[in-house]
Amino acid sequence: MTTLPQFDSATELFFGNDPYLDAWLLYFYTENNIEYAVKPDLNASPEQIRFMVDIDPNQVFAPCSDWMLKNLLGTELTPSLLEEYRFEWRMLVRLVRDNIDDKYTRKKILSLSRHKFRDVLASTFLIPSRLLKQLVTIFLSQCAIEDPMREEKRLMNKRANDFIYSQAFNSYLSACPSSTFGCQRIQDLRWALDILELKRLFGLSVCSTIWDTEMNNLDAQRFCAETNGFDTNFDNVFRSLLGNQVVDPLRILFLPDTSGGIMFDLLIIKSLLRQGHKVILALKESFYFEAPTFWDREYDPFLAMGLGEAVFLADNEVSKNKLLRTLRENSFVVISDGTRERLNLYRTSVTFARSWKESDLIIAKGSRNYRRLLLNTHAFTRDIIAYYRTSEGSLEFQFKKRSPRVLKITEKQILAKAEKIMSVMRRKRSEGELVMFYSAIIGSVPGQLKMAKRVLNTFVSYLRTKLSGALIINPAEHFEVGMDGDDLMYLWEKVQRSGLIDVWRFQTVTDIEKSFELMGESVPPVWTGKDATFSTGCTKEMHIALDVQQKHPELQIIGPSPEKFFRRRDYGIGKYFDSSLDKA
Repeated sequence: MTTLPQFDSATELFFGNDPYLDAWLLYFYTENNIEYAVKPDLNASPEQIRFMVDIDPNQVFAPCSDWMLKNLLGTELTPSLLEEYRFEWRMLVRLVRDNIDDKYTRKKILSLSRHKFRDVLASTFLIPSRLLKQLVTIFLSQCAIEDPMREEKRLMNKRANDFIYSQAFNSYLSACPSSTFGCQRIQDLRWALDILELKRLFGLSVCSTIWDTEMNNLDAQRFCAETNGFDTNFDNVFRSLLGNQVVDPLRILFLPDTSGGIMFDLLIIKSLLRQGHKVILALKESFYFEAPTFWDREYDPFLAMGLGEAVFLADNEVSKNKLLRTLRENSFVVISDGTRERLNLYRTSVTFARSWKESDLIIAKGSRNYRRLLLNTHAFTRDIIAYYRTSEGSLEFQFKKRSPRVLKITEKQILAKAEKIMSVMRRKRSEGELVMFYSAIIGSVPGQLKMAKRVLNTFVSYLRTKLSGALIINPAEHFEVGMDGDDLMYLWEKVQRSGLIDVWRFQTVTDIEKSFELMGESVPPVWTGKDATFSTGCTKEMHIALDVQQKHPELQIIGPSPEKFFRRRDYGIGKYFDSSLDKA
């Protein structure tokens, strides 16, 4: 077999440099069912992945640690890789034996799963967690159990809840520190106490003994005394992120680990909310062993009570506009990550990807999240805190800085840019000029973004020479590096709903033909017959225009008739063109 290249970091792997490596990687992607080109309805597009991971064009990103990818790339079943597969297999066997009483059904499921397991051991292309996902799918398809661990998770949350309301917990969490931390200002003391509370809660949130066994108060108190194991890195990281010097509150995406621990996670979230921050809690879509799911609150009164103040966003494909509106109106929002497996950014929902993009900080709890985010050498688009308790009982807490190459366009920046554009529109109207907004194809023809801008800019320049006393808004003149389709549509909707537009003109076939004539070129086949109705963005803008016209009847809409627009659907996430075109 052809020798594959050695690498020290997953960031060194690119498509297009080695045909044998390309073939292996494509096989790896398809075997793990994470290849977007093969299953675009299930997997995140490259643009959606870039909401979360800083990757270059053709750069490889795998939803596993570098260690795991190296083992899989080696194409040999190493002892360490075999143990990973065996660990996942034992989880499946325990699940089947604990939940299937009928011997015939149990033997059938295990036999079917064993065939799959042996095939995987023979090829070693499948990420072990993806193997478990497939085996669990077999199990769920062969039995009528929606969540086989529902009662166990409820019991874990009850034990945690009982402890939270115990005297031992109250004594531990409320115990005054032995010093005043060298306090010179009340604000410093308040912050030091907040940090101390967070440190204690973080420690408790990974103490599985609390919810795995029934504990009396004396044992609990003794155990809690051993939880304050985070080093000074905890204080330094949180001081830099959340300290008194931080003026703006943060948006935090919180990724929990297991039931039981989720009850302490909710106390951490309440502490963060009290400090003025906003939190998005991402739960699993459906069964994944002990992990809490989006729907558990319907069956678990203890979890429901802890989530009582949260707003649940059930839409897994929420728009940027709706997500930001929800976050403005609510401090605590719960979403689903869209999966029933270990964190896999290729399978997470659009809502999860957009929540990641709109957050400032990711808090990821548990060794599984730690491995996926901290032991993967790729840089991510947001700061990440990952923590867990090791099998030896020590506490691990690490901080991963977001990629320095990532330019975060905040909602405040977009709104400021929109206000700057609207202030010019107000001034021109006050001077008696007419305001025209020109909607045109910019990115809706795949691969033609540069030409679309030329066509648009050429025609707007021509219009400005023909129309005196008119301010013509050309969207192409307001693009900034770092803005994607989500950001641009959010920006322009603010401008378009301002009521400051007198004439809204939509690009026609004649406009495009005139642009090519002015450029001294023939109309290429890809542009023949095109107009604004071909654009997903223009279609959304036509909906907005008609809505605005209801409130401002004097608005004049020029261009193709509205009926011709409504064949379009919506943007592919992070793209500038129709998701249906992308899937085609």
